[in-house]
Amino acid sequence: QVQLVESGGGLVQAGGSLRLSCAPSINIFIFNAMSWYRQAPGKQRELVATITGGGSTNYADSVKDRFTISRDNGKKTVDLQMNSLKPEDTAVYYCNAVRTRPNASYWGQGTQVTVSS
Repeated sequence: QVQLVESGGGLVQAGGSLRLSCAPSINIFIFNAMSWYRQAPGKQRELVATITGGGSTNYADSVKDRFTISRDNGKKTVDLQMNSLKPEDTAVYYCNAVRTRPNASYWGQGTQVTVSS
């Protein structure tokens, strides 16, 4: 069974930084894309950032120029560097990975990020 293990969440003041990391239990290079999503209380889960197998990235407008998604080929993780954090970034952040052959989508257990004002 494929697992995605997230780490790096926590409590930070507005303007601060956090780095999230997602470590798959299988070869990271088999995934077509890996993403970070977040879900705030009472809101729907939303896509934050995606990185494809080819290294292309995409971001939600609300995090552009503040967040950076990257793949660490040595550690075999996908990381989300979050800078200039705002209280509205407070949410549970989830790692997602998708693959084909077979088609599958995997989710991590989530990590809490809390930004205080």
